[in-house]
Amino acid sequence: MLRFFIGVVIPYLGVIGLLPWANTVSYTLLGVPFLYLWIFAWFALTSLCLAICWYCFDRHRTPAAP
Repeated sequence: MLRFFIGVVIPYLGVIGLLPWANTVSYTLLGVPFLYLWIFAWFALTSLCLAICWYCFDRHRTPAAP
């Protein structure tokens, strides 16, 4: 269950759940609105969450035979 939370729920909440909040922020960085920065940051953060799941839970599993 923790694997599902880290790999699916956290990225979902970050991208979809907090999107209305990110849309209210009027900050820009080099002319790029915060909303775009938020979404692009979650590309990397989602990959990080999946890497954590693999490293903590699935690294020691043997691959299935074809």
